[in-house]
Amino acid sequence: MFAVEKENDLAILHFSADKLDSTLSPSLKSQLVVLSADGFRNTIIDLEKARYCDSSGLSAILVANRLCKNAGGNLILASVQDGIRKLIQISQLDSILHIADNTDKARELLKTVSSQPSNL
Repeated sequence: MFAVEKENDLAILHFSADKLDSTLSPSLKSQLVVLSADGFRNTIIDLEKARYCDSSGLSAILVANRLCKNAGGNLILASVQDGIRKLIQISQLDSILHIADNTDKARELLKTVSSQPSNL
């Protein structure tokens, strides 16, 4: 379902399924909780392969965002496909979620958002 890269306090999850839905989101949430408990404050979720996301998938993304914020870090979504990007916009989550074109740009964005003071 996903591969995890770990670097210092950054975890990169490469999601390999084409759907982020109710069958996979519980496993993703569990992995995110474990990573947070292990001290990973920043997370990049690479959604390059995902073509579809439902409400439970959005919930997993929001769990990741909350865990990162609570730890003083940030969540960046990378390689978000058009259908999922539109769902994020329709749900008005594009104002709270950081989205980058790919994982390299997500790393750059992480440096930028990490240096900004938090509004929370």
